[in-house]
Amino acid sequence: MNDYAPATWRLVRSAPASGATNMAIDEAILQAVAAGLVLPTLRLYAWEPGCLSLGRAQPWTDVDLPALRSAGFDLVRRPTGGKAILHVDELTYSVSAPQALPQVAGSIVESYRRLSAGLVRGLERLGMAGLVADRRAENRHPAGPVCFEVPADYEITVGGQKLVGSAQMRTGDVVLQHGALPLWGDIARVCALLVARPDPAHVRARATTMVEALGRPVTWDEVAEALAAGLAEALNLCLVPGTLTGQEQTWAEELRAGKYATDEWTHQV
Repeated sequence: MNDYAPATWRLVRSAPASGATNMAIDEAILQAVAAGLVLPTLRLYAWEPGCLSLGRAQPWTDVDLPALRSAGFDLVRRPTGGKAILHVDELTYSVSAPQALPQVAGSIVESYRRLSAGLVRGLERLGMAGLVADRRAENRHPAGPVCFEVPADYEITVGGQKLVGSAQMRTGDVVLQHGALPLWGDIARVCALLVARPDPAHVRARATTMVEALGRPVTWDEVAEALAAGLAEALNLCLVPGTLTGQEQTWAEELRAGKYATDEWTHQV
């Protein structure tokens, strides 16, 4: 049993897209939720090409632009906080919902904790054991440029290593939370793309991927289905599969062209 009354949310599973497109879609959904045009929405997606995203207030000068271009990755600034994430070989989720809903109510860390419970339930459905998401972070080192170097409050770890990186923004009466779950590959690839050249061994010691933690191969679809089911179970949701409305598509195109694909946005900090 859980503490939530039954609720209906929309589930959107998007085709892989560029960084600017993905961020624009998330903000367009948030606007539609704020306007009461759509249900609260869980979106699951991937990135093509791979993309380095910066937190809302992170200096763009943290990025080694020649190295990024040479590697063939995009660059985008998220509307949410946090540090740099290399989005490649991962599943990304976003939750857009009114702040008044009990599933995201309270402070930022309180809503982190609520949503983390659903993510943990989903990961457990895949056979993951030893997950921790119910404690405040200790020994934080916020000066580092890499998101996965240090867990934040109520982020998910396994064996002491960070597995899911999440960040949140609030505007008006709505909440947007992003989260990245690396599925496979070298978690420290991001280090070569940053001017500070963080120690890859340090990042690998503090963070992990789904395949490393689970000890078996997974597919994106398998993980997406499990996370959706876990969130639905933990938060007492009926997730109704859906697609973007025409209004959301229009807003997303405007936001991509006028904001997320521009140097004015990406290089503003």
